[in-house]
Amino acid sequence: METLMVDRVHSSLRLFMHRNAVFLCERLCAQFPSETNVQLLATCYLHNNQPYAAYHILKGKKMPESRYLFATSCFRMNLLREAEETLCPVNEPNMEVPSGATGHYLLGVIYRCTGRISAAAEQFTQALTLDPLLWAAYEELCILGIAEDTDECFSESTALRLQQEHTSTSTLVKSNFANENRVLSSRVSASLGDISPKQIKQLHANNIAEVSGYPHVRPTALHVQNSSTSNVAQFDTPSPTAAQTSSIMPPPLFRNVHAYQNTVSGDAPTKQKTNGVNQPLRRKNIDEARLKKVSGRLFNSDSIPRRSERLKDTATNSNSNTSQFGGNGAGHSSGISSSVSATDGRSFEQDKAERILLQDSKLALGIRELLGLFRTLGEGFRLSCLFKCQEALEVYRKLPESQFNTGWVLCQVGKAYFELVDYLEADRYFELAHRLSPCTLDGMDIYSTVLYHLNEEMRLSYLAQELISIDRLSPQAWCAVGNCFALRKDHETALKNFQRSVQLDSRFAYAHTLCGHEYSALEDYENSIKFYRCALQVDERHYNAWYGLGVVYLRQEKFEFAEHHFRRAFQINPRSSVLMCYLGMALHSLKRDEEALEMMEKAIAADKKNPLPKYQKALILLGLMKYEEALDELERLKEIAPHESSMFALMGKIYKQLNILDKAVFCFGIALDLKPPAADLAIIKSAMEKVHLPDELMEDDL
Repeated sequence: METLMVDRVHSSLRLFMHRNAVFLCERLCAQFPSETNVQLLATCYLHNNQPYAAYHILKGKKMPESRYLFATSCFRMNLLREAEETLCPVNEPNMEVPSGATGHYLLGVIYRCTGRISAAAEQFTQALTLDPLLWAAYEELCILGIAEDTDECFSESTALRLQQEHTSTSTLVKSNFANENRVLSSRVSASLGDISPKQIKQLHANNIAEVSGYPHVRPTALHVQNSSTSNVAQFDTPSPTAAQTSSIMPPPLFRNVHAYQNTVSGDAPTKQKTNGVNQPLRRKNIDEARLKKVSGRLFNSDSIPRRSERLKDTATNSNSNTSQFGGNGAGHSSGISSSVSATDGRSFEQDKAERILLQDSKLALGIRELLGLFRTLGEGFRLSCLFKCQEALEVYRKLPESQFNTGWVLCQVGKAYFELVDYLEADRYFELAHRLSPCTLDGMDIYSTVLYHLNEEMRLSYLAQELISIDRLSPQAWCAVGNCFALRKDHETALKNFQRSVQLDSRFAYAHTLCGHEYSALEDYENSIKFYRCALQVDERHYNAWYGLGVVYLRQEKFEFAEHHFRRAFQINPRSSVLMCYLGMALHSLKRDEEALEMMEKAIAADKKNPLPKYQKALILLGLMKYEEALDELERLKEIAPHESSMFALMGKIYKQLNILDKAVFCFGIALDLKPPAADLAIIKSAMEKVHLPDELMEDDL
């Protein structure tokens, strides 16, 4: 009964019948209250989004699997301190972190969420050491900006270690099965010693019959009652031991399905039973099935004939020998039989060696191909997280077409172009990603910001509606809705939608930053600072929040604070022309004009299409009374931003300083014709009216 119920629970989990799994597993634990069954119930609760229920039944449990599941429940409930103490008890410092690589990964995430970056990096590194294919751990190291080069992480030595681990695991599994089969065979033989042939036939028929109501479940003849031969037809399925159950426990859903090992719901090894003898693991069956599809290029069929051909040759030779000697006595028959048996034994051994060799070569090739793919993807992602976006794009282009044209890669390419302020290219790749993978939500928050910068109001509105229809509980969808209203200058409604995103995922740093932007637009600087700091608590390397704080302090004329926060943002993203420009503005406000000019030169060199650093450089030169140089810079700016009213207003002011009044009036007139913002309109009109007045009577507002 217990085994049947466990099988039903696993089946329900595989088919996403989570409520059904919970109900069945509650019945299971009521009847068989072992800790392994409690672990399975906790897994069902976590799949059914009931971490509080899993927390309640696992509290105080000591088995490693129970500790891991309990820590996961705590993490989902934001009880980070309790989760940490469960994974790494303070009073037991030598206790191992449960669940190996995934346990270290979870502990690393907890450390990162609590601001202990070095400790988090150590745990992620340990997780990768234990499982080099745990992509989530490498991803976290990239986000922290401290991931090592992929050639080191996914190296040839890593491939050899994976191959050795797989080979040793396969050998251990085969050995265990061989020992188990020998023991079971001896038990069955002893049990069947006094059974008549008729009873054995009936036993075999019962053994292969399906259980009524459960077509895929078959009873087993491995546990035959020895007390009486009359009980031979009664079967009792064995209860799983602690070791057996723990090894097949499906872990809770988490960020990355690859972070899990031994998951029943996808590709965990399950034991098939035929005639009462356990068959090899499904992984072995798959590998043997793949052998039949291997190309003949690996082994020449002429030099190494298949086993059926060798047996055919042996049989032919045997027949010819029989005809030659013409004997039909016992001696001749025995000799021929032993010869065939010996040849057949050697053939089987040779065939087994060939299969093992072929398996190892395919395994080695598969591991190297997978690590090669990880090297390319990992290097691209690492460079993106370091904001070396052009280099990241070059790496992503090395991917095969099948991998490049996937939602994840195309979104990464779109993000790289977004950081390069190439919004048209970013739009192109995000749109392609959304078309190929319309239900992928990761990256859609950045896509909505791209459309915001491109003033694509209709497309942005359509995207927001589409994302909401896909998943109303995704923070990315509400970020897109907020950007729609922000584009319409409805900052209060935009703020409500961004706050909704924060409520859905309090660890979503970008949503906090967008809330800060809207409060800043509403000139509510106190709340703006609060949300920017929340974003930095989630992700210390979220440079947008450092930038937002710098802008707030710049507007409040707290120039030293502004310079500090712009510099922190610049240290994280040292290739951003915008950050260089704002840092230069803060330095200029602090009267450090030489440093400011140097920073503006760097900003212009980083992005020649960005008009802001050219304009700011002209302002600094004007302050230094280098009028001709300032005019030269504005003339160059005119080529990339010919319709910028503030540029012509500044040119008018410089011509006034040079006492070239007709050109000053002309430039002020063009600035007015370009319909400047309402705040600038009155200032430009006033400057134009006072062109012929002395300089000391001019307002210094431009």
